[in-house]
Amino acid sequence: MAVNIYFAGSIGGGREDADIYLCIVEQLKKYGHVLTEHVAYPNPQSIEIGMTDKEIHDGDINWLEQSDVVVAECTQTSHGVGYEIGRAVGLGKKILVLFRPDTGKKLSSMIRGAENGTSFICKDYKMEEMPDILKTYFENFKL
Repeated sequence: MAVNIYFAGSIGGGREDADIYLCIVEQLKKYGHVLTEHVAYPNPQSIEIGMTDKEIHDGDINWLEQSDVVVAECTQTSHGVGYEIGRAVGLGKKILVLFRPDTGKKLSSMIRGAENGTSFICKDYKMEEMPDILKTYFENFKL
């Protein structure tokens, strides 16, 4: 069975990590279908041209509902990513949060504090560790 992956990363909160998102999405494609790979595009808003905020919201919620797992890169602060994680928790989704502490930033206590070691996992990482982190995560992934 193919795994549907919802990738979350900052769009409106800042695009400083767009290259990192692209690397993560390319890695995620090894493990399933990435429903939201547009988040890694240089200009992800281009797919939303002509859409209302409500249409964007509802489309993202539809993808969340279809997903088996949410992988959220949370180094760049984003209200939208926090909202998506909260909704994913409410939907009972498995969640992998990725964070790079070497940036000097701090992951929100509301995110890190939700970690339970099974369905909600937070991983601090450096880019060179990403392939192994995802490999280990998806080798142990169970629907």
